[in-house]
Amino acid sequence: MKLVPTAEMTLGPFFPREFAAGANDLTRQVSGEIIEITGRVAQLDGRPLDNVILEIWQADPQGRYDNPDFLGWGRAATDAEGIYFFRTVKPGAPYINFLILYSGLMRQLQTRMYFDRVEGAERLIAKQEGPNRYRFDIRLRGDGETPFFDD
Repeated sequence: MKLVPTAEMTLGPFFPREFAAGANDLTRQVSGEIIEITGRVAQLDGRPLDNVILEIWQADPQGRYDNPDFLGWGRAATDAEGIYFFRTVKPGAPYINFLILYSGLMRQLQTRMYFDRVEGAERLIAKQEGPNRYRFDIRLRGDGETPFFDD
């Protein structure tokens, strides 16, 4: 007999679609070089995950996390194809922090997206797809799994 996790055993709450609505645009808060970040969240077998909640937090264009005029936080949800989208300003730090929440996870996942090469962290480097457009795919398990920080 195979046991299947129930809602009591997984991370919650279970997120309504509108939970992330309107929180993926950080450009209203501060001026700077506007960038777009998109990507796909996939599970072990490569299939997309729908309604994964991604939160980002980042420094402002000067590298400050304590700017009272820039919240530095955003939230997006994946669509049926596993695609998420953020519009923000390029941070003065070389990375953006990601937090991943999904109803089937046993804990929240944290990782970083880097803009430039980082020794030993190739799966954390965003691919530049055009001027001011970056792609950062996230794989939760299996070959090519995105590295996540321990709790």
